[in-house]
Amino acid sequence: MENDKLKKLKLVVGADSSDDELLLMYLSDAERVILNKLYPMDDSVSTIPERYVCRQVEIAAYLYNKRGAEGEITHNENGINRTYESSSIPKSMLSDIVSYGSVVK
Repeated sequence: MENDKLKKLKLVVGADSSDDELLLMYLSDAERVILNKLYPMDDSVSTIPERYVCRQVEIAAYLYNKRGAEGEITHNENGINRTYESSSIPKSMLSDIVSYGSVVK
């Protein structure tokens, strides 16, 4: 499964095998963010549901591309001021992920 995610991410961002370690880090970060959104009160869940795999790849691609100018909402050329939708992952990318409720034990 991880290999499939890595292949998809490579295709999306146009990376080669030399970037595998970096891409796997971004996939791991994206998975952590999705799990934190899905299960805010439960740290025992370690894999995301299949339906969020595409979102994981999208978030990882966003993080990879943000290293350049992708994800900007404003850009000023002479003074080089860049503004992104958020400091990390845009809320719009997480808006369709619905958190599971649980009872505090």
